Amino acid sequence: MTSTITETPRTETSTPSVVTLTESAARHISSMLSDDKENAGKQLRVFVEAGGCSGLQYGMVFDERRDDDLTSEFQGVMVVVDPFSANYIRGAVIDFSEDLSGGGFKINNPNALSSCGCGKSFHA
Repeated sequence: MTSTITETPRTETSTPSVVTLTESAARHISSMLSDDKENAGKQLRVFVEAGGCSGLQYGMVFDERRDDDLTSEFQGVMVVVDPFSANYIRGAVIDFSEDLSGGGFKINNPNALSSCGCGKSFHA
């Protein structure tokens, strides 16, 4: 009796980015990276930590990639997110505005049940 083994072809599945940078945010971050030689070769780390007036707060820093980071690229800017933070910010969009009133980075997080007026902290 002969048995036949059929292999199922493997297909690559792309994982959606944890966060998305708008064109404006990517352009500003790219400029920040090129202006500061200490950050050469680093990526933008987007993270969540305890704190702020709503329980959790956002953070962004230029950092080295770690083994368990989730990564994505937007217009040449590498973005890394640790698995803990990914649970709270998956689907978020990071934008940048140069408005004199209320300018800077803004994070639109679909997982935030409520946000602080400052926009830097949220409750999930």
